Amino acid sequence: MSSSDSKVPNGSNVVYKTTALSRLSPRLLLTSAVLLFAFVLVDPRSFRNPPEISYALCSREGNNVYTVDADNLQTQCVVIAGAFIADRGSLSSVTKRWNKFSLNKLIFRRPSLEVRFIKPGAIILPGLIDSHAHILEYGATQQLPLEGTKTVQETVARVRDFILANPDVHNDTSKVVFGGGWDHTIWPMTGWPTSAHLDEDPVIQGRPVILQSKDCHALWASSKAVEASMPFPNEVEGGVIVRDDAGNPTGVFLDNAQELLKQPKLTEADLVRRFRVAVRDAHALGLTSVHDAGLDPASLAFFKSQVEVGTLPIRIYGMSFFDENQEYWGNTTEPIIGAGNDRLTARSVKIFADGALRTGGAALYEPYADNPSTSGFMRLDSEILFDFIPKFLRDGWQVNVHAIGDRANGLVLDAFEASLKGANVTALRPRLEHAQIMTVADMKRLGRLGVIASVQPTHAISDMWYAQDRLGPERVKLLYAFRSLIDNGARITLGSDFPVESMNPLSGFYAAITRLSIDGTSPNGPNGWFPEQRLTRQEALRGMTIDPAYASFTEKILGSLEVGKRADYVVLSQDIMVIPPNEILGTKVLMTALDGEVVYEAHSPQ
Repeated sequence: MSSSDSKVPNGSNVVYKTTALSRLSPRLLLTSAVLLFAFVLVDPRSFRNPPEISYALCSREGNNVYTVDADNLQTQCVVIAGAFIADRGSLSSVTKRWNKFSLNKLIFRRPSLEVRFIKPGAIILPGLIDSHAHILEYGATQQLPLEGTKTVQETVARVRDFILANPDVHNDTSKVVFGGGWDHTIWPMTGWPTSAHLDEDPVIQGRPVILQSKDCHALWASSKAVEASMPFPNEVEGGVIVRDDAGNPTGVFLDNAQELLKQPKLTEADLVRRFRVAVRDAHALGLTSVHDAGLDPASLAFFKSQVEVGTLPIRIYGMSFFDENQEYWGNTTEPIIGAGNDRLTARSVKIFADGALRTGGAALYEPYADNPSTSGFMRLDSEILFDFIPKFLRDGWQVNVHAIGDRANGLVLDAFEASLKGANVTALRPRLEHAQIMTVADMKRLGRLGVIASVQPTHAISDMWYAQDRLGPERVKLLYAFRSLIDNGARITLGSDFPVESMNPLSGFYAAITRLSIDGTSPNGPNGWFPEQRLTRQEALRGMTIDPAYASFTEKILGSLEVGKRADYVVLSQDIMVIPPNEILGTKVLMTALDGEVVYEAHSPQ
């Protein structure tokens, strides 16, 4: 018999091969068995990415985590493992599951699950998503913000004060002064501001000044800026050059005519500064993702470059700007999907159908009540809609169309209806951006077609003060009719359109459920402006979390606190789902996190 064979001790003739395991010492065998036992029984989630830090975020007061899942579940804790949601449930259940085996310490040399408690009264929500905004434009307006000025004179004074406060601007009269946010509808004057209003100020006189309106559909310029951009065409398709009785430009350019004003090319430093300002404010307000509604090539190139040099500090879902004067690019350009760790996507196109109600450019079926000489205008020929929408859809692009007036919405729906025949609308998810005023028939058609209505509740409480004058007492009932859209089967998603309105998503939440101004008033009284059109709190919360995730094809990774999704969350100081409406805007963001990493945390007063 060879040395590798041995007989069974009882003397039987059975022979077996000696293995390496049989040569191990009893102590080593026992250790191996224990480790194997641990491998089988320890929570399998521990093996996904062992080095990642796990923690549970909990409320001591009970189920104050709003998961916004399909059942609108509320729970006590959510467990974050690295960049993802790993578990949720009661404090006792998650700690029992995650601390069940101390072998986590032995094998992975990490502590048991860390539990972090939020402050009393606070709640945890999925990271908030803005369905319609303008990131770099927001950063630009914060340089010289003009929102809230009560008169044209106050606005001019704010421009003068900015020049005097900035030596680099004051000492260089050729430097273009940019600002934004002015709103002529709240000034005690009729008509538009003019270049003369700016030129009358001795500090401003002789300087190029270009000021964006609150709705971003008008530019107001000084004489110097106007002169530098001449000559102008007599007519502008889809736009208006405001002129005096002699036919001379007065200094205001509407919609497509804005492109006629010559402006210096933005530098990389300009873009970085604007981006940092926007991200800083977004994080402080609980925003983790923004749908940027109209990226020009320079803006998209900038965001792509930011991904290449590092991680984007906020998720961006970009809509590439459509220029009808350029060649079709949908079949030659590759969509960007989930670049930079799911931080940048650009798979949609933004088409402008008409102008804005505030500036009288929204395309209506009937003339404006306060200006019967016009019914507004389309910014492009309807034939372009029927030509390009099916092309983009065919080539896999989501199509998002800016449409405000009832005529514009009707024409866009005509084009969508023709383009979607036989198509899987769930795979395409076309959107109407704004969808402000629609006929009842078109509301029904919107729901039937499955087109998403991307709406902005704060627009409703801004426009309600002049809307009836502009539309008349009957037609105004169809404006911002959110409840009617839902009741007709439409899917909605909520945004702010910042910098047109406040970036604060809680302002949109408040406006959606109250239809009241910040001071609690409305043209229809304290119950709200057409209160039958209010959303429920649950609808409003879903409208800024899971609904925009669906509208951007990211509902499987964003929009709710569910296992396997990215750990984007926000902690609010009080429960907006139950507190009185007049307390909602007093709510503070205590913490904002992306991929489980805290990007903003409020500092307690000393």
